Amino acid sequence: MGKVEEVKKKNKLLAMIIRNEYSCEGVDFITPNAYSQQVAYMHHPVGKVIDAHVHNLVHRNVVMTQEVLFIKKGILRVDFYDEYEDYLESRDLHAGDVILLVSGGHGFQVLEEVEMIEVKQGPYAGEEDKQRFSGIDVKEVIYKK
Repeated sequence: MGKVEEVKKKNKLLAMIIRNEYSCEGVDFITPNAYSQQVAYMHHPVGKVIDAHVHNLVHRNVVMTQEVLFIKKGILRVDFYDEYEDYLESRDLHAGDVILLVSGGHGFQVLEEVEMIEVKQGPYAGEEDKQRFSGIDVKEVIYKK
């Protein structure tokens, strides 16, 4: 039930939005194995046992930061840009929605007081981690869905 929305420029995936209504049985890895940030949806019945485990040391080469936002409360508009800083479209996220920002650029406008959690690869490199640019004006917002 529910859905996973993809935001693309031509064939390049910019983001995946997992709406609060999304549901399935068991485990669904929504992201491809090659992504440096993995997102899975899990739905288990009462009594299900997930084996105790530790994670092995595995060296990974991460060259681009991908981030995941969990919207706990409110409404957040996400403005999507390609890697050339050209604006493409916007989507609204609501409480319970999750977004994986895969590539390109993005900006945000809080439409209703927001509480959210951000997860991304670390360690955070401060201003070396991002290149800021001027975003769109509210009069330029385009909703394609």
